Amino acid sequence: MPRIALKFSANAFRAILASGKIALLLFIASFGLTGAAAKGPVPGQFDYYVLALSWSPSYCAGEAGRNDHQQCAPGRRFAFVVHGLWPQYTKGWPEFCRTRENWIPQGLIDGVMDVMPSKKLIIHQWKKHGSCSGLSQEVYFDKVETTFGRLRIPARYLSPQAPVMVTPEQLVTDFVKSNVALTADMLSVQCGNATGQARLSELRVCVNKAGSFISCGINEARQCRAKSLVLLPVR
Repeated sequence: MPRIALKFSANAFRAILASGKIALLLFIASFGLTGAAAKGPVPGQFDYYVLALSWSPSYCAGEAGRNDHQQCAPGRRFAFVVHGLWPQYTKGWPEFCRTRENWIPQGLIDGVMDVMPSKKLIIHQWKKHGSCSGLSQEVYFDKVETTFGRLRIPARYLSPQAPVMVTPEQLVTDFVKSNVALTADMLSVQCGNATGQARLSELRVCVNKAGSFISCGINEARQCRAKSLVLLPVR
């Protein structure tokens, strides 16, 4: 009986030891995967940008805009503004890259407020998207300004005093007619999930790293399906 007990204990010990090895290997593999994931996306390693233009009156009419006095206070009168300049992969996109530039100087914020009229928007966009550009804050926000500056906004959308009613297709056509370097496949209209009438939320323009307009990719394939768009007037 004691020999049987001893034999059993030895077998059990070997089983525990084998199990421990497996556990150790699993732990090492898990640590390796966690370590790789912890590195996150690499700044500067992406394929193209999306210049996201927000229709400011739509934002200001929503709950988020009601407390954003910098962008939405009466008399601010913004129409299309830059929501962000977003690095994109061919499929998917990087976010929240590690950077040493976490604090944005007030002077730099003031310099971009003409196209991104909200301090909290500027800070958030740098942390989420700009940090993945591989550029310094100064160069990134200069790129925001120059990229937006290359785009000519059609006259009817500059400062409408009454609601503008268009189809998503007409909005794209208007921009193509006003910009010789644009074609329809370089634009993506966003309006949420509505299929009838909807408010315009964003117009996205695809841009390469050199700043030239390019055809959009799979990330921008999902577009507004509404039959008509309402662009609220500026105020």
